[in-house]
Formats: sequence, C-alpha cells, structure tokens
Amino acid sequence: MVVVMRPDATPEQVETVVDRVRAARGETFVSRGVTRTIIGLVGDVEAFHTLNLRGLDGVADVVRVSSPYKLVDRHHHPDRSVVYVGGPGHQVPIGPGTLTLVAGPCAVETPQQTLDAAEMAKAAGAALLRGGAYKPRTSPYAFQGLGEKGLRILAEVREATGLPVVTEVVDAHDVPLVAEYADMLQVGTRNMDNFALLQAVGRAGKPVLLKRGMQATVEEWLMAAEYVAQRGNLDIVLCERGIRTFETSTRNTLDISAVPVVQQLSHLPVVVDPSHSGGRRDLVLPLSRAAVAVGADGLLVDVHPDPDQALCDGPQALEGADLRELATTLRRLVPVVDRVLAEPMP
Repeated sequence: MVVVMRPDATPEQVETVVDRVRAARGETFVSRGVTRTIIGLVGDVEAFHTLNLRGLDGVADVVRVSSPYKLVDRHHHPDRSVVYVGGPGHQVPIGPGTLTLVAGPCAVETPQQTLDAAEMAKAAGAALLRGGAYKPRTSPYAFQGLGEKGLRILAEVREATGLPVVTEVVDAHDVPLVAEYADMLQVGTRNMDNFALLQAVGRAGKPVLLKRGMQATVEEWLMAAEYVAQRGNLDIVLCERGIRTFETSTRNTLDISAVPVVQQLSHLPVVVDPSHSGGRRDLVLPLSRAAVAVGADGLLVDVHPDPDQALCDGPQALEGADLRELATTLRRLVPVVDRVLAEPMP
C-alpha cells in the first residue's frame, strides 16, 4: 500500500501519516520526488484500512498496489515523472516531452581529454556530461579509472562547460565522496543487484541513473529501482544498455521493446545507451534512431577526442563526422516524435 501526498503537503503532514502508520505497527518508507512525496507502507494492510489515512491533511490518495515494486509502479502515479539533474541555473530535465543527450568519455583519462570530449558533446547537443572516474572492468588488468582525481577533473570540466556531471559509483562506501562531485549518480549494469549500493545511492540525495543488469528481467530491473526509491529517492532514471543473449555479432543485444514496456509499468524516465549495447561505432547512429523512434527519454553516448588511443571502449566512441551526423539526426528526428532536445533550465 502507498500513500500519495499532495504536491503542497508539508513535512508535518507527512510525519502525521508516518506516526499513524507506526502506531498501527506498520513500517513506512518516505520517498520524495521533485513534485510529490510517496509513502510506502509495509505491514497489515487490513489494519491500515482502518486508519482513515485518506482523510488526513495533505493526503491525495491511498492506493493498494499489488505489484512488487510499489513506489516506482505507474498505478499510483499515472503521469510519467520528469527528473531534473544539476544545480540552480543548470537543471536539465529527463522525461516526457524532451530528448536528453548525455555524452562524454567512457573513462576520464586526463583533464584535456575530458574537456575536449565535453566540448565535442556540448556542440552535438548534449545537456549532461557523462564520464567514469571509477570503472568496473571484466579484466582486473584493464584501466580501472582515476578515482577521486577523476572526480576532480569532472568538476573542473563542469565549471568550464556548464554541463552537469553524471558519473558511476561502484562501492557503497564511495557514495558520499562521489555525491560531493557528481550531479547524478550512475549504478552500472554489474551493480544493478548490489543492494547495499542501491540503498546507499537512495540515501545520497542525488538523482540516480540505474542501468539494467546484463541478464536482468524487466521486473528485476524495476525491483532494483524500488530499492533506491524505498530509501527516499524517487529521482531515478532507468537506462536500457543491452542484455546478454546468444548473439555474438554485437557486444550486447539492445532490448528496444523494454522502453515502451517499462514506460507502461513505471512512471520513471527511460533512456537508452546505444554505445554499450552495440559496442561498435557504426551501430551507435542506427540504434539511436531506433531509441528515439520508440519513445526513449534520452540517449547515453560515448564521445572521445581520439578513440584509437582511448583507455576504455574506444571502438564505440564517436568523434568528428560521426558525432556531427548524430547531432544532425537528432535535430531532425526529435521534433517528429513531438519532443525537443533538452537544455539546461534556469
């Protein structure tokens, strides 16, 4: 069961609901979005019905939800959510009505490489900068990222370009540190079911980009989002980045059908990563077209000033003519699906 508070509900009215539920020996999880607060209830549902929660000040509705992901379910939140990333003057929307391009280097290598990639991304229409300071890699001998040094580089490039930063966190202990520098915390495919990490980013007070696990079902993906929401954060963006199948001609198999399926099940925005799904530069543009056409709320694209020298995922990174073609394609295609390219908002 969930209690949906009115947009103008006060903290005191939220606390009144929490106190009444706890008095009935129930447990509450308060999740705050940009415009609405939702309180998840755990306990004796029949006892909750006797509390007259709907009659309390500030309560918009009380909904009995049968799905296992109660807070991110669309049943009690029929309007799809918009998540805003960045500080005052640089807030970027991700959600219905816009197409948000998130672009940058897969890994932060040097200050100049990161700045060059950010400027390339911005020129192509990117509103958010992606870049990895921590890199979970399949091989223990591969480049693992610069850590806090990489975070400092990202912060400097944000200052120079005005692009809010999206970066991955791989360990629950690092969440406070990464949250000091990042505008949005990314949970990668290898950590989608790292429940301690999900709970930690849920408490961090920053928007979360949650990538689908490479072998996860849609329900498992949404349950991972529920872990984040249950710790108080509804500002979650889901990212379809391809799943592992029998096919070996691409790095992963982009599950394009997951975009409309998830949008029907959940109110959370859904973006697509055409770089990691295909794993090849020549596939990024056609997969991006498919993502826009099917209704994705954004794209996550790798950009590098010198892909042949990249320390991570160079074969899928865009530069030069490829990046300009993506920018041209988005300018032409986005209006066809009744959206606009997202830009920072005042």
